Amino acid sequence: MGDGANQGSSVRFRCGHGAPPGEARITLQRDCPLCMLLAETKRRRAQLLRKVAPGGRAALAAETRIGASYEWICERGHSRFEASVREALTGPGCPKCRANAQAPSARFEGGIPFMKPGLKTRTSMTEQRLRMLLAERIRLPHRVNAVRISRTFYGKPEVWPDIIIPALKVAIEYDDPGRDGTAHRGLKEASDREKDAALGEVGWEVIRVRAGGLGELGPHSIVCAGISMAVVDRIVELLREIRGDEPVDAILVDRGSSAD
Repeated sequence: MGDGANQGSSVRFRCGHGAPPGEARITLQRDCPLCMLLAETKRRRAQLLRKVAPGGRAALAAETRIGASYEWICERGHSRFEASVREALTGPGCPKCRANAQAPSARFEGGIPFMKPGLKTRTSMTEQRLRMLLAERIRLPHRVNAVRISRTFYGKPEVWPDIIIPALKVAIEYDDPGRDGTAHRGLKEASDREKDAALGEVGWEVIRVRAGGLGELGPHSIVCAGISMAVVDRIVELLREIRGDEPVDAILVDRGSSAD
């Protein structure tokens, strides 16, 4: 079924989930829908098991469906809540978290960049090179790593762009499909679109540098083979198109100056 509903106890998947080997009538040479979603969202089943209520852990350990509903534990200590596996992985979190993100005070804070201590994100060597080359052209702050939004994203009221330019309210994301060729495709692409929409709601624009065969995503996309000074030049051009010459000129790096 298209939503990943259980196809019966006689089906076994390549990942090992599904029917036991001796009972399987059909063995599919692909991972189960849940393992596929975990791979697309860069999560592990062990992480998911820590979020589900204790009574559902045994069932979730063997689960193959992404539409199956479970009781989940809010990471912020709110009441337990019912949601599908898909919603738990890609949704806005518990109802209280969702309501808090939509409260007037949260809307007032929407769009504010800040430093979130202890934030752990995976930064590739290519992303680091992009930041280094861009820092030769414009001043990039080192004391911000998140932007407050007016909704929740993966259960949090903020997003964590690769590069943040607070003076222009522009975020820069570097996307490539990774070694397995699945990153920023499928459900992950939908997640990227949701992230861009959340930033747009609070007045931010997003420039996406798309490499490794990925196509355009959003109005400010740079499709390229890899990171180069030509890509950096195009980023600066887009910044001017988005915010105008004067704000961009104000953050250009003068010869002999360094980033903040």
